[in-house]
Amino acid sequence: MDRRTFLAGTGAVLLATSLGAEAQQAGKVYKIGFLTIQSSSPSSLDAFYQGLRDYGWVEGKTFVVTPKFAQYRSERLPELVAELVQLKVDVMVVSTAEAALAAKHGAGATPIVAVDPADAVAIGLVDSLARPGGNITGLSYLGTELVDKQMELLKEAVATLSRVAVLTNPANPTHSPRLTGAVSAAQRLGIKLESIQVRSPSELAKVFGEMTRMRVGGILVLTDPMFGAAASQLAQLAAKHRLPAMYGLRGHVTAGGLISYGVDFFELYLRAATYVDKILKGAKPADLPVEQPTKFELVINLKAAKALGLTVPQSLLLRADEIIQ
Repeated sequence: MDRRTFLAGTGAVLLATSLGAEAQQAGKVYKIGFLTIQSSSPSSLDAFYQGLRDYGWVEGKTFVVTPKFAQYRSERLPELVAELVQLKVDVMVVSTAEAALAAKHGAGATPIVAVDPADAVAIGLVDSLARPGGNITGLSYLGTELVDKQMELLKEAVATLSRVAVLTNPANPTHSPRLTGAVSAAQRLGIKLESIQVRSPSELAKVFGEMTRMRVGGILVLTDPMFGAAASQLAQLAAKHRLPAMYGLRGHVTAGGLISYGVDFFELYLRAATYVDKILKGAKPADLPVEQPTKFELVINLKAAKALGLTVPQSLLLRADEIIQ
């Protein structure tokens, strides 16, 4: 065999090997882990699936998702992270700051896409937004800045507001920096601030009684999965005690709350699929900057306002993205 024949034969073998590897990779079904502290996340998962479909991924043929729900029990998160690692998922998608931190400490080298933690740098999730470092990337919103705007809008809705209670969950690592932001906003607006910790929904009735005795004129409920699950209870208690409340999730207002201002979480889960798509195609999380949402929505419930005896200023109504009658 002469040299030219040998090289041609070698090239054919290499080409066949390369094509075989590509065909094998193309036929792979990637395993995606989905972790949240919540009890379920159907709408979030729907948005994530839609995002993957937009990139040409087909459930069951090119990817499968294994969801893990901690049922609002923080202590279960490390165990669920370990289960996903044992399944050898190709990427782990995590919702909420607590789940993201649990994954950071327990997922080893598994790529992680965080969807919705606030203040990712402040809580130590990533080194910086531009250079996240390690194996974590995704999306994060500046909760401290968001709180400033929420306080401003609540003050605009209730012109006589002079004392506000901020409901926090001490188990949520993002609430400390956000509370600091609320203190700064209150000082700027000339409002006295009362910080109240709530560890479980069972404490809410007692907490509202305390706020009534404090004579607060309004409430800021920091975004938290536990508070989100108790949206109807919070709305009912706020109406009963005639306390205008500002929330960070639209779901609170559709459940009967007065007003919310926050990120569009459906959009965040759509964007999370972008990160997963890139990682499954070979990108490293450390090379993918953490994005911040640019879309925020203001939702106002006029039925709730009427029940509170509150007239929402027209200037605020004109800026609302949605008004619930």
